[in-house]
Amino acid sequence: MAFEALLKLDAWRRACRLAVEIFDLTDQCRHFAYRDQVTRSALSVASNIAEGYERDTQKDRIRFLYTAKGSCAECWTQLLIGMEAGLVERDKGRRLVDEAQQVARLISGLIRSFQKQI
Repeated sequence: MAFEALLKLDAWRRACRLAVEIFDLTDQCRHFAYRDQVTRSALSVASNIAEGYERDTQKDRIRFLYTAKGSCAECWTQLLIGMEAGLVERDKGRRLVDEAQQVARLISGLIRSFQKQI
């Protein structure tokens, strides 16, 4: 189920793209701690979706999806902080905050879908 389903999953594809865009956005950032934290949170979204899809039970899948959703919140929070601190360009930051929030909504839909199967 995992690999083929994951490749077709919009939430996972968008989470991967979000992580790449955040890497590009922060590539020149001199504040290592900030860059490290925001990229780790973005990586965590796609990684936890993938890990959940590899699990054998719906409860495990749901647990990892909740972790991915939490990482979305961490990511958009860090982007907002980066904008306020002048580390992230506002227009790009707002667009990525919006994308992280949309990915979180997609993950919420997946969670509801899996919960119905329990």
